[in-house]
Amino acid sequence: MSQITHNGKPITTYGHLPEKGERAPHFELLKSDLSVATLQDFKGKRVIMNIFPSIDTNVCATSVNNFSDRAADLENVTVLNISRDLPFAQERFKKENGVDNVVNLSDFRERNFGKDYGLEIIDGPLEGLLSRVVIVLDENGKILHTEQVKEIGQEPNYLEALKPLL
Repeated sequence: MSQITHNGKPITTYGHLPEKGERAPHFELLKSDLSVATLQDFKGKRVIMNIFPSIDTNVCATSVNNFSDRAADLENVTVLNISRDLPFAQERFKKENGVDNVVNLSDFRERNFGKDYGLEIIDGPLEGLLSRVVIVLDENGKILHTEQVKEIGQEPNYLEALKPLL
């Protein structure tokens, strides 16, 4: 289990993130049309997995916009925004904010992603949501970078996440 904080108070996640150099675990998440997306769907693409508690919070929204803007000029890069928000809320945000170069995915139905990736929050006021994490993958699903933000109300380190893709 990993310790992070929410407003300075300790909270715990389900396990530990997969490590740099490992293959990313398989996932099945819902797209905005309620069809299933898997890790295999992104084979051949370099991937930024921007994982967060809820699209309807300021820091989460900022990270979506930031990764969208910063990755727009990178070759063969797909940004996956992953949360437990309903796909409808994710799609609404995307349309309202003109963020069209990202893929929103939801873990609300199966709820396995957070456990398989070791980042589900298991106590405190955000229990059941996903912690703020960035995982960067190469074209074959190998992990190039991970960051679990220690204080959930802070933004990830965008520059460190993008370094392996430059």
